[in-house]
Amino acid sequence: MIPRTIFSSDYELFRDTVRRFIAEHIVPFHADWEKAGQVPRELWLKAGELGLLCCNVPEEYGGMGGDFLHSAILIEEMARVGATGPTFYLQSDIIAPYLVDFGTEEQKKKWLPKMATGEVVVALGMSEPSGGSDVQAMRTQALREGDEYVINGQKVFITNGHSADLLVLACKTDPKARGKGVSLILVETDRSGFTRGRKLEKIGCKAQDTSELFFSDVRVPVSNLLGQEGGGFVMLMTQLAQERLVQAIRGVSSSEAALQWTIDYVTERQMFGQTLGDFQNTRFKLAELHAEILAQRVFVDRCIELHLKGELDATDAAAAKLVTTELQGKVMDQCLQFFGGWGYMWEYPIARAFADARMCRLGGGTAEVMKQIIGNAILPKVRKPVIA
Repeated sequence: MIPRTIFSSDYELFRDTVRRFIAEHIVPFHADWEKAGQVPRELWLKAGELGLLCCNVPEEYGGMGGDFLHSAILIEEMARVGATGPTFYLQSDIIAPYLVDFGTEEQKKKWLPKMATGEVVVALGMSEPSGGSDVQAMRTQALREGDEYVINGQKVFITNGHSADLLVLACKTDPKARGKGVSLILVETDRSGFTRGRKLEKIGCKAQDTSELFFSDVRVPVSNLLGQEGGGFVMLMTQLAQERLVQAIRGVSSSEAALQWTIDYVTERQMFGQTLGDFQNTRFKLAELHAEILAQRVFVDRCIELHLKGELDATDAAAAKLVTTELQGKVMDQCLQFFGGWGYMWEYPIARAFADARMCRLGGGTAEVMKQIIGNAILPKVRKPVIA
């Protein structure tokens, strides 16, 4: 194996803490959370006590003042055990940066410390029934009336939607405009006119609460605006590189875990007087997966290095998400095959990982959107000549 060089000994000590937390507080209970469709709030508080939430939020706002490597460790270790229920990465690495980078001092001091302790769980309201990836075409509106915004509309596929105390809501403050009409507004979920729909029943990631959200004349003060009015689309685009890197880290770590589960299984499983691992087909297939995962691990670690220096651009982040999640699907399918009928049983981690992996080619932008981003960067658009 090619040694990893991005984590110093101090980071590995943090990894030890994360592994103990996961082994004690997550692994024994995750199957029950899948049946309940939700992670208990107590887990968020326990994670907050250990400083596992909002690791790279500055200390003055309640974080530990770490960097993205701390986040990467938590993402990796959760992926290695198939713990898709606790969406700490969503709170810490996708939503918190919006507040850190664009929030007012009042907004930061009000929300970030409670997000870091787990007292407040946050969701990002983007996807709508009419479309998920085309953010500019959203229909949820926030129209200003005096010192308030009045919000009407609907969101769907919202992770943490059922348990969230606060939403970072993407909506149109100028319904006639596309990207320049999008704004981000903080919406407390105890406000009149806000209702949660059903918990959506998914084929995977069953311990995540994913919900529909409805807004009927929800009034929030203008001071809840995040950043500038009409600046929401630009803010979303500036954060997407990190969001897609998060998905890439999850993808390659999940693939590594599935490969190891399969190696352990085939070296024990007896068939026709030998182990399943003794067959040439098994060895060749697993060798191929090992080589592909190794190449992507090196690529993702390099992307992490670039991101730490602020040099990971949107195109490379899209490429990382695309190839890791595509390979993740391939790995889960091939590894499940080696488990035979047992691989189709929910009690086996490979079965849950197979179902969970399918979401990764959708969340954070579909594979097709990633290809469009990459294509736009490497291929100039050629306008067809006008024929008189």
